[in-house]
Amino acid sequence: MAAKKLYGTLSCPATMRALASMFEHELNFEFIPVDLTGAGDHDVKKGPFLSLNPFGNGLLFQDGDSLTLFESRAIMRFISHQYPKPGKEQVFIVPKLQGIAATWIDVEDHQFDPPTSKLVMELVHKPKIGLPTNQAVVAEEEAKLAMVLDVYEERLTVSPYLGEIYWLDLLGLR
Repeated sequence: MAAKKLYGTLSCPATMRALASMFEHELNFEFIPVDLTGAGDHDVKKGPFLSLNPFGNGLLFQDGDSLTLFESRAIMRFISHQYPKPGKEQVFIVPKLQGIAATWIDVEDHQFDPPTSKLVMELVHKPKIGLPTNQAVVAEEEAKLAMVLDVYEERLTVSPYLGEIYWLDLLGLR
């Protein structure tokens, strides 16, 4: 079997999601750091890499020579389906479970991720590069995140996990 490769940067949440899924499924793979600055061998905005990932966003998964994926949630769904863990029910072949898991994956994608990404930018990245934190943005995004966490908390009063029997959907891993 041809090698599995994951191109990405460890500072990127999408890369971390894909890595978590690969480690969860105990896959052997090569991690190849990409260059987001435009100065290195794996520059995401140039030729070879850009021909594989048309958005040049710094994440790319190759499973042999026949499959290339570049969105973290698609990578995670593929890994979960292609490399099932022994004794685990396949969420994607049970329609009800697939629907429940897909709902919470989308909640993470559209409701949880945007405010957390903005908070990380304001509270982590801006201070690192000497820019001031915008406290108004922090307050606004904290309020949005609190609403999402309230929805999660409500869901967890009726189910042990957001995805009914799966816990990894919170991170978009299922």
